[in-house]
Amino acid sequence: MEALMTPEQVQRYFTRSDGQYLFARWGRPIVPVVFGVDDATLSVVKGAIEAVVTLAGHKMAETDPELGANLMVFFCRDWAELPQVPNLDRLVPDLGPLCARLSAAQANQYRFFRFDADGAIKAAFVFLRMDAHLQAMAAEDLALAQAAQVICLWSDRAFAESSPLATVGGQVILRPDIGDLIRAAYAPVMPVVARDAAHALRLAARL
Repeated sequence: MEALMTPEQVQRYFTRSDGQYLFARWGRPIVPVVFGVDDATLSVVKGAIEAVVTLAGHKMAETDPELGANLMVFFCRDWAELPQVPNLDRLVPDLGPLCARLSAAQANQYRFFRFDADGAIKAAFVFLRMDAHLQAMAAEDLALAQAAQVICLWSDRAFAESSPLATVGGQVILRPDIGDLIRAAYAPVMPVVARDAAHALRLAARL
């Protein structure tokens, strides 16, 4: 029997580098769109997003009334490609300097969230630079990891040392403890946004 997460472990997943506790989940149905991949990979990415959304008990939709699509996933070979995407700089502020920083850091992924007036997630942008490490991952595994990391606003350190995925019997799956945490976070009685670490106690109690 797997040990349940302690409240302290739960708290770490939503405590940022500056010590601030901040949790947010989607406040509207998720409408994904994927750029820079072939049709086969597109269906894999959308399938992974749908699987995690279903796990959370949340909803997907065909269109977002305000934004059209609200979860945008970009695959690129080089960060310099992104500022050339038409109108992307309107959605992601300071896109040029951001890409320069990502390039200097040799980063291979970046996630950016936008929030509604209440603090719930209303849009997310996932940028993946397909370096040797990401290319070595199966498309299904990469898509599942990204879907898990975009379903909630996790700490910037949440998965720095351990992946949200696990290998069981040669198959890659979402870690059961992370799956349970996502389900608990989306329980109807739980808040959409939380800035108090007491939220972690409530999450732990639901695991």
